[in-house]
Amino acid sequence: MLENRTVYLDGAFVLGHEATIPIMSHSMGRGSAIFDVLSFGETKQGSAVFRLDEHISRFQRSASALGMKLPLSDQELRDAVLETIRKNAIRSGAVKITGFHAEPSLSLLPPKKPLHLAIFVIDPEEDFGEKPMTDQESVTALVSRWRRLDPLTVPIEAKVAANYLNGMVARTEASDKGFDYAMMLDSDGNIAEGGTESIFLVREKRLLTPNIGHILQGITRKSVLAVAEAMGIETFAGTLKEELLFEADEIFFSGTIHRVLPVRQLGSRVMPETPGPVTRMISARMKEIASGRDPQFQHWLFSV
Repeated sequence: MLENRTVYLDGAFVLGHEATIPIMSHSMGRGSAIFDVLSFGETKQGSAVFRLDEHISRFQRSASALGMKLPLSDQELRDAVLETIRKNAIRSGAVKITGFHAEPSLSLLPPKKPLHLAIFVIDPEEDFGEKPMTDQESVTALVSRWRRLDPLTVPIEAKVAANYLNGMVARTEASDKGFDYAMMLDSDGNIAEGGTESIFLVREKRLLTPNIGHILQGITRKSVLAVAEAMGIETFAGTLKEELLFEADEIFFSGTIHRVLPVRQLGSRVMPETPGPVTRMISARMKEIASGRDPQFQHWLFSV
């Protein structure tokens, strides 16, 4: 269970139930914790983390975007992630890195100190009861009434806790109406992303996705685009009108835990085939890469 996992906390290793902060901390009260979530899995050479370097870079960018200072260098942070996985002896799962202000505060302004740092290693099924999805499973989705945060209001490229209220209310709306996931439009009414997922459409065998600017720079999104191009699939990243959701041949989400997640129903529209042929091809290739069986993308894996 999570409370018995070994957690990295400010340079030491403690048990999960010891990794706590004051309720009056700035990050608890103001949502000023930054984070990143990584996945790791089994390969023939042992466990490996998927695109560790990209996640560390994004974590650093989140800190920079908010004027925060991290206590570790990129290399020190990579080493800490790998060592935390080793100490937990889990072959596959997820890692959550969190930078936070632990000091109690009533002020809106954050403390002018380096962030505290915690690294959790998680088995989603054992720790949270979330069973892994098979290649043939799919989800339903709803276009939410809530719009994606506008980039002129907050730094949307930062993975900071406060920003995720946006996705939370959208997903809650979808759940309350009987759907699994939410899709959000941006402030201009164009397709943006899910609550925590990137969105992909397939139309006439072309892979379409919203461009960065109004969405988070998803690492799995970036990976899917690279894989599709390597497979000879034409890709397009740009402005996508809402109507395309109801004209697409295939729709899928992408994210860290479920790399490719097909959508079988959007609102009242039932997709003709789920997963569709392009979705199946990309999903199969991503699975090969994550398991270390694809030499072209071997450099995306970091051995534990």
